[in-house]
Amino acid sequence: MKTFNINSDRLWNSLMEMAKIGGTEKGGCRRLALTDLDKQGRELYIKWAEEAGCTVKVDQVGNIFCTRPGTDNSLPPVGTGSHLDTQPSGGKFDGVFGVLSGLEVVRSLNDHGIKTKHPIEISVWTNEEGSRFAPAMMGSGVVSGRFSLQEILDTTDVDGVRLGDELERIGFAGSEPAGNRAYHAFFETHIEQGPYLEAENKQIGVVTGGQGQRWFNATVTGRESHAGTTPMHLRNDALLATTKLIQKIEAIAKAHPPGCGTVGFVQVGPNSRNTIPGEVSISIDMRHPNDDELTQMDSELKAYVEQLTAEDGVEIQLDPFWYYEPIPFDENCISAVRNATQALGYSHMDIIAGAGHDACYVSDFAPTSMIFTPCLNGISHNEIESTTPEECEAGCSVLLNAMLTMAEVAEAPETVKEEAVI
Repeated sequence: MKTFNINSDRLWNSLMEMAKIGGTEKGGCRRLALTDLDKQGRELYIKWAEEAGCTVKVDQVGNIFCTRPGTDNSLPPVGTGSHLDTQPSGGKFDGVFGVLSGLEVVRSLNDHGIKTKHPIEISVWTNEEGSRFAPAMMGSGVVSGRFSLQEILDTTDVDGVRLGDELERIGFAGSEPAGNRAYHAFFETHIEQGPYLEAENKQIGVVTGGQGQRWFNATVTGRESHAGTTPMHLRNDALLATTKLIQKIEAIAKAHPPGCGTVGFVQVGPNSRNTIPGEVSISIDMRHPNDDELTQMDSELKAYVEQLTAEDGVEIQLDPFWYYEPIPFDENCISAVRNATQALGYSHMDIIAGAGHDACYVSDFAPTSMIFTPCLNGISHNEIESTTPEECEAGCSVLLNAMLTMAEVAEAPETVKEEAVI
């Protein structure tokens, strides 16, 4: 199998240039979905894509699709992509690496003078992170049919700002229908956001599927009272009950390895030093690669909520507002990634995606897989998130060759055509 390389310096320089938009003092990025900074990032990416010869379309939920034509444009494209929005204190690589790897694939195909039979399409999915507007993965979720367009457009952030209004404001309320798209295959390249590749000293993770997730909003209501005059045995402390719930969430996750349970958002009312908390709102995130185990975790959480309500004299509202089941990826796409990795000589291992990714929703309507690269100490969703030019080059080179396998070389210079058995 003839392999092709990408321009590592160009990819890295593009990543560093994009990182300046919303760059933080600690070296990370704050580019929240549909803010002015997100607008700047989108516009820079579109400029680069158009310079590389792509046509650009934007759909009704703000997803961006940049297409390099094939020799037979009646065929569905081979797609790749990720997202440009970040966490409030995010890093330089989460999401954007997948978008700019797709751009580098197009640039490298141009360098090599290769035309593909299928078109190549790079996507930027709207609000993948879910940090400003919840839930996560909204853009890909609308295209897959997991969410309706209107419910997403009507979603508001914590300040009551409507998502659809923000799309209009920044100029990304597109006219392209936000329905299912036809892909011949789809790949997403991403830093692992975990420690496994680094611990096993592997350069590439061949992602075989994504684990399931259940997200909850919980509100614990007790009774506000004076901190100095209310004896301990007569209190209905909402925060104290919440701490017990948080500890139970951790215990449930540990009882179902490799399950995960996280409380990442806490809001206390009235949040006064000398008042017993009367109401606490928290987020709950539970994950597992096995759906039966995830369902059991869900049952144990609900049973404990009933128990805690009775024992502590509080009311607990548990809103299970988001769920998606564990997702197996397409065997042909997995093989394309694995074969490209082997042909390029990179060490690799099979791996399950622990985080949610747009590729998980794309897999609803297209053959899909992912490519993971290591990140330092497995740290992500953090300003100190870090990887290397060499690790980015490896992931993008695998992406290029896996996409060529599925898109098929149609035209190339004679020196390439003689060796290209893709």
